[in-house]
Amino acid sequence: MAIQSYESYDMLLKQFLLPHPFVPYISMLVGMFACKLVYDLNHLLSAAYFKSYSNLSKMQRIEWNNRAISTVHALFITAMSLYLVFWSDLYSDQQLNAFVTLQSSPLSTFALGVSVGYFLTDLGMIIWFYPALGGLEYVVHHLLSVASVAYAMLTGEGQLYTYMVLISETTTPGINLRWYLDTTGMKGSRTYLINGVVIFIAWLVARILLFMYLFYHLYLHYQQVKQMHIIGKFLAFGVPPILAVMNVMWFGKIFKGLKKTLAKSQ
Repeated sequence: MAIQSYESYDMLLKQFLLPHPFVPYISMLVGMFACKLVYDLNHLLSAAYFKSYSNLSKMQRIEWNNRAISTVHALFITAMSLYLVFWSDLYSDQQLNAFVTLQSSPLSTFALGVSVGYFLTDLGMIIWFYPALGGLEYVVHHLLSVASVAYAMLTGEGQLYTYMVLISETTTPGINLRWYLDTTGMKGSRTYLINGVVIFIAWLVARILLFMYLFYHLYLHYQQVKQMHIIGKFLAFGVPPILAVMNVMWFGKIFKGLKKTLAKSQ
């Protein structure tokens, strides 16, 4: 059923959207438009239904709406990544027509384009309001993300590994919820504690263990990966290790924060 569902969505894009060469550019615009739409809708809904929103400073309201964008993107790209990597047969080793490193489709390319549109929009906001929305590490993270995702989108190379990395976005909603709870004075609540535990587990699975699996998959398919263009090989062998180091560093901070929160709750 998953394969049939994938094929039906793929056919839908082919028939009712645009020919494959135009999908990357249109999908980036869709991603940017979606960011603007979510930002404006979140501003209107928050002002109407959250009393604490009006008490925030201008910069806090901007970050509040910005985090809504990243949450929606995280939910979208995590769902697409999990589906394409684990439930569809797009990147299966059983495909005989091409290496797994060269497999792509209009659906996978479209989703990557939406993600590129988000990263460009978010990077623009980070730079515009720097450093209020994030420091240098966020700029580096987004630059690496844009380069890797855009390359996979435009060339079709290494989409499997790109989606494996994008699964790590599953931690974003929890991180954002933590900020919302902290900003609205709910840092001492039970919800804050439970969310911290969920973040710890999600980070361990999606940003530590999954990266180990990614490196193992690269090792098993090394003969295929080395056939990629030199830029693709650099991104495949260079970007994941850098992100992995950043993930481990952030994981250490999350672990220390969780320990402090648990100690206070006792």
